[in-house]
Amino acid sequence: MTTGSPARAALIALDWGTSSLRAYRMDAAGRTLDARHLPWGIMRLPQPLQDGAATAALSGFDLAFDQACGDWLRAEPALPVIACGMVGSAQGWKEAAYLDVPVDLERIGTLLTVVDRDGATPVHIVPGLIQRHGLPNVMRGEETQVFGVMFDQTGGNADSVLIGLPGTHSKWVNARRGRVTHFDTFMTGEVYAALRGHTILGRTMADATSADMAAFERGVNVAGAPAGRAGVLSTIFSTRALGLTGELAPQSQADYLSGLLIGHEIAALADMLRQQGELPRIVLCGDPALCQRYILAMRHYGLGTPEQAQNATERGLWHLAVCGGLVASPTPISA
Repeated sequence: MTTGSPARAALIALDWGTSSLRAYRMDAAGRTLDARHLPWGIMRLPQPLQDGAATAALSGFDLAFDQACGDWLRAEPALPVIACGMVGSAQGWKEAAYLDVPVDLERIGTLLTVVDRDGATPVHIVPGLIQRHGLPNVMRGEETQVFGVMFDQTGGNADSVLIGLPGTHSKWVNARRGRVTHFDTFMTGEVYAALRGHTILGRTMADATSADMAAFERGVNVAGAPAGRAGVLSTIFSTRALGLTGELAPQSQADYLSGLLIGHEIAALADMLRQQGELPRIVLCGDPALCQRYILAMRHYGLGTPEQAQNATERGLWHLAVCGGLVASPTPISA
């Protein structure tokens, strides 16, 4: 790339969740030119200045949006904008409807909800997915990661893929030939944070300078041992009991609890998959350190070593923008 004028962009893509906002400036080939991370999730937005009438007329969403990509749009006003995540929830900028599963991934990009900004650049919000059979289940934001994984790695034509999205609410999404067919949710990350921060278990824990992976693996093992058959509500108390008996140091208890919870999640997942018969191809997508914990647990429970996807959210946003006609499908770049 030359050091002259900056590369021209073709799309601004936003990953806008509950606690943060990530913005990507992308070129005509779908490559990320610039990226920004701001603390403006939908539950914590910037507030208008009290002494500025024009600014006071703007919502917190408008102000966060301007901080994320206002300068990019002032430089290139015609850029389309696509956004995914909780920004499309009932508490978001504008509610985007859920689409029923099973659903074709490409269809998601054709049903974007538009935020009309009074003549300014509109924002196109990706819909979430809802599963109504059995216990209802929903996702908002993860469908974009699934799209990125499927279409970057397989062109959407893989026979059967299980995509794992570890996080606050871990999702395990079954996809087949460009179609989401089923998904399960485990509240592992949120339960871990709640137990550590708001129960007696956290009282004996101490911060550690580095992760104790031996303690983590111990927790993973306990989840699948005979004692684990009593269920997660029973085994989590061992975090405190092992500390009181001197068998688990305060600095190791958080990692042990992490292992217990992830172990129970993966043990349940392994049982479900074995009931289905042949194991599918598995792809993990998420924070690298967290994915490594899941990989250890998956190996322990006989699920092998999954593949790992990179940059799935921005890739998914790009592909959805193509499906929605916001940008043209790129032509292959010669070597």
